Parts: sequence; structure tokens; C-alpha cells
Amino acid sequence: MLSLQGDRIYLRAIEPSDLDFLYQLENDTNIWEISGTTAPYAKHILELYLQNAYKDIYEAKQLRLCICDTEDLVIGLVDLFDFDPANKKVGLGIIVSEKKKRNKGIGAEALDLVCAYVFQVLQVHQIYANVLADNEASKHLFKKMGFIAAGVKKDWIFTGSTFKDEILYQKINN
Repeated sequence: MLSLQGDRIYLRAIEPSDLDFLYQLENDTNIWEISGTTAPYAKHILELYLQNAYKDIYEAKQLRLCICDTEDLVIGLVDLFDFDPANKKVGLGIIVSEKKKRNKGIGAEALDLVCAYVFQVLQVHQIYANVLADNEASKHLFKKMGFIAAGVKKDWIFTGSTFKDEILYQKINN
């Protein structure tokens, strides 16, 4: 049986008690560039989102999973989006929210768990991720976890002063 439990982390469904974490994360302007956020989120809007987070991925076409450490603290999120069961593919985003917890293997462990879930349970053929070309840590992580750079979207993200390229990474289940 598949487990979403790793050695140092586990993945779980997002809960109403995660409101403060989600509010802080969604309103962190330092990550808006990678999340596509352009305006702050009100707590009320996030509460509404959490009330509907129970929906099945086949209905909602998305799923957010909290990355929790062994002390049950939420330290990040995995976001599955644009789930397309007909074409057997899904988009993937990941963030370890605390800078001091980054580059310590947590992202790799979370990716390993979520890839196993997506390939075994959801029966997808491929997972894709969009990474800014200047995000060296994420590029390293996805390459390390077996994702292949499939293409570059030129001048894809406008950051307020300049355009940035975005790399499409894919992991295909053979």
C-alpha cells in the first residue's frame, strides 16, 4: 500500500486549521513571482477555499497537500493543478516555506512521495512543473528527481521590471 509518509516528512490533506499558514504563504510577496499571485488574499477568501478543499481531485482538478515535519508542523505545500485524467497528466508546484528548511532534502522527499502517489494512485502518465530559469534551487531539485527540461517559454513571466524565461519540466512514467 502506498504511504504519503517519508523518513522526515509526510504529506496530508489541507485542513481548516491551516488557515493562518495559508494566509501567510499566499501573502508572502517574495514568492508571488513563482506562484503567479498579483494581489493579496483576504482571510475570508482563503476560508472559502478551505471549505471547498474537500472536493475530490477528479472534480476540482487540483489538490493541495501540506508538507509536515515529524513534529506535525506544516513546513510547505505541494500543489497538484490542471489535473487532466483523459490525457493522464497533472501540473505540480512545491514550496518549502521556511528558508532555513530549504536545501536539506525536504523538497526531494516530498517530490518522491507525491510522484509515487500521482503515478500509482491517479494513474497519470506525466507530471509537469514550470520553473523560472533563474531559480537554480528548483531546477536542481527537479533534475535530481528525474524531471527533464522539455522546453523554454521565452519572456514568459513579467516581474514588474523585466521578463523572465520559464522552463517546462516533465517526468514521464514509463
